[in-house]
Amino acid sequence: MQGKIVKGIAGFYYVHVVESGVYECKAKGIFRKDGVKPLVGDNVEIEVLDEDTKTGNIREILTRKNELIRPAVANIDQALVVFAVTKPKPHFNLLDRFLVMMEQKKIPVILCFNKSDIAKEDDISKMEEVYRSCGYPVFFTSAKEGWNIGEVKKILYGKTTVLAGPSGVGKSSLINLLQSEVTMETGSISRKIDRGKHTTRHSELLVLEEEEDITDYGSYIVDTPGFSSLYVNDFEKEQLKYYFPEFEPYEGTCRFSGCDHVHEPDCAVKQAVEEGKIHKIRYDDYVAMYRELQEKRRY
Repeated sequence: MQGKIVKGIAGFYYVHVVESGVYECKAKGIFRKDGVKPLVGDNVEIEVLDEDTKTGNIREILTRKNELIRPAVANIDQALVVFAVTKPKPHFNLLDRFLVMMEQKKIPVILCFNKSDIAKEDDISKMEEVYRSCGYPVFFTSAKEGWNIGEVKKILYGKTTVLAGPSGVGKSSLINLLQSEVTMETGSISRKIDRGKHTTRHSELLVLEEEEDITDYGSYIVDTPGFSSLYVNDFEKEQLKYYFPEFEPYEGTCRFSGCDHVHEPDCAVKQAVEEGKIHKIRYDDYVAMYRELQEKRRY
C-alpha cells in the first residue's frame, strides 16, 4: 500500500493513503542503518499491521523529486507565497530572495497578495506590473472578504503545495479558509499525539477536499513558520542570473560572453531595465544579492 507522510513526530509517521485514511507507522530499522530519515511529503510504501487501529510500518521510501531544508519537507509540486499588498507593505527584497530559492530548486511559484480589500488600486497595479512581467501567476485575495479564495483553491488541487510568507500578512486566515473543507480526520492524529509533550513546531501536510477527477493524486498543503530573512549563499554569484526568469530572453545578447549584468558595458539586461522591459525593483534586488554573494566569496 502506498501513501504520503503527512506528519512525523516522536518516531511515528502518519501516512495518508487516498481513500483509506491515515495510518500511524514506524520506520523499519533499515532506514536508520542506511542513514535515511523519512520526511514529511515522502511517498512511501507501507505494510498494514492492524487495519482497525490504522497502524503499520514504512517499508520503502520512494524516490524524492526534491526536498527543502526549512521546512523539512519533500516532493513539493509548487509554492504558494503569500504577502500583503499593504499593512505591512511588501518587502520586495525578501520576496525576491524566496523566488530565487524556489527557482534554484525548480519549484514553480504562485504569488498571492492578500489584503487587497484595503489596498489602493495603485499598489495592486504595481505588484501586478512587477511580478506578472516575470511570468509568475499572481492572485489578489482578501481573506477577510473571501475574495478569490475559490480561485486559489483550484490551483492547489492535485498538488503538494508549500505555503510561505512573513508574519502579519493574513496567511493564517487564508490557510483557515483553504482548510474549510479538509477531509483528513486530523482529530485521529491529535488523539495519538500528546500535544502537551511536544511543543516543537513540526511540518505537517493538510489533506484538502478532492475533486472527482484527481482523487488518485491527493491535494496537500504544508504551512511554514513566518520568515523574516533568507540568505542566498549556497551557490556562486555567476549562477544567480539564471534564477531571474525575466533575464532569460537576453542571455547571449550582451557584448561580453558570460556577462553577469552588473559591471559590464553594453549589457542587454541593463538596457532592458533602462527601457522598462525588466522592472528596476527586481534588477536592484538582483544586484544586492550579487554583491552579497561576492562578499561571501572574499571570506
